[in-house]
Amino acid sequence: MHSSAPHPEFDLHARAFRAMREEGFVPTLPPQAASELRAIEADPTRPLHTSGVRDLRSLLWSSIDNRESRDLDQVEVAERLPNGNILLRVGIADVDAYVSKGSALDRHAFDNTSTVYAGVAIFPMLPEPLSTDLTSLLQDRDRLAVVVEMEVNRSGEVVNQAVYRALLRNRAQLVYEEVGEWLETKPPRAHAPGSVPGLESQLLLQEEAAERLQTLRTQRGALDFETVEAYPVVQHGRVIELRLQQKNAAKRLIENLMIAANTVIASLLLKAGVPSLQRVVQSPERWPRIVALAHGLGYHLPDTADPVALSEFLAARRAKDPVHFADLSLSIVKLLGPGDYSLVRSEADIHGHFGLAAYSYTHSTAPNRRYTDLIIQRLLKAYLAHQPSPYTPDELTAIAHQCNVRESGSRKIERLMRKVAAADLLHTHIDQVYDAIVTGAMAKGTFVRLLHPPVEGRVVVHEEGLDVGDRTRVRLVQTDVEHGFIDFVAVP
Repeated sequence: MHSSAPHPEFDLHARAFRAMREEGFVPTLPPQAASELRAIEADPTRPLHTSGVRDLRSLLWSSIDNRESRDLDQVEVAERLPNGNILLRVGIADVDAYVSKGSALDRHAFDNTSTVYAGVAIFPMLPEPLSTDLTSLLQDRDRLAVVVEMEVNRSGEVVNQAVYRALLRNRAQLVYEEVGEWLETKPPRAHAPGSVPGLESQLLLQEEAAERLQTLRTQRGALDFETVEAYPVVQHGRVIELRLQQKNAAKRLIENLMIAANTVIASLLLKAGVPSLQRVVQSPERWPRIVALAHGLGYHLPDTADPVALSEFLAARRAKDPVHFADLSLSIVKLLGPGDYSLVRSEADIHGHFGLAAYSYTHSTAPNRRYTDLIIQRLLKAYLAHQPSPYTPDELTAIAHQCNVRESGSRKIERLMRKVAAADLLHTHIDQVYDAIVTGAMAKGTFVRLLHPPVEGRVVVHEEGLDVGDRTRVRLVQTDVEHGFIDFVAVP
């Protein structure tokens, strides 16, 4: 076996574009949608004059996201109440104000259902003049939003909630890495990122609320993983590095606030009798393998899937072996399986979210990036306006199916392009031996992820007996950049 070196003019972006086409996505904006976009850009402030919205521009809203992100979907602000509870407000970009149901822009968003992050390229669900500008909650811009208000008590329970429309202004556009480093610094703390007066106490209050929410979720069996994400660094058209993105205090803060907001919205629509879409992760089919993994590490899990027991096992392993916890997390995530979207008309349709230990849960906080969130926003706005639902149950079922199909396709594209980028990086390293963890074991093949660099590939020789979660050593024998093939031989 030998390396298939890439052609000197191999175009990574063009390969991502082909992958989109191959999975049935529409990576270019259709003419009618482009025409609608031009009309919006000609009168961009018109939606801001909507009546019946609260003016909350005086509050100290802030956002925390990736450094390169411009499609900002949410902002947050917190307030300590006299009773010791914390009033959280999460503002979600009002994308529906610009992209109406049935418009050409909406049909294009339905075609793709999400922004696809292909590593070497990003294919936005909505055109960038909207998603990274007019419908993005950028700093120092007046923006319409749907606000989820939650009163969190000392035990982490949301004891009061409200949802309404508002006009707001992001006062501080912050970055995960900088806020995370600041939050993790032991007192005395340096000044918070940004130069807005009061931001330090505001972020600390948000962190306190997030910790309350996290504590209760953990008690109920929510699973806390340490996932490791790698993204390619491209220079002069070539991948020169795979850089890791890991959880930090800022990411955990935002994750907890978004989970709380999504749970509140799912519960509100359910109680109101509004048919909607929920995010479902059912009990894992491969629970026996999870039990076996735990047993191999000296822990006993019950024979029946139990999120509380699994949560306690993960917490114990994080404390005992933090260095390898990300590898264990990856194995458990693979064995849990992906979630999907499902129509919910009443409690009889509820299947719950195993990983979050949530009875009812939806996606609503990223309408610039996910079509389901835009649908939920329209359902919510109609409910708040005492108007009939804009979607029938049959329409919602069709949307759920499209989103599930496209999500599967998106995962394939992202996985392929990670492999394309990795093959581009590794094609000069044939015969090198690496430490790896098994991430997939099925009829179509056995797959591993290298511990460093974080590259996935297939074991083509000596794969017998390997299963998800096993540690092994592998030797690189072949790469194919065009197809993203990386082949290894397990080293006995």
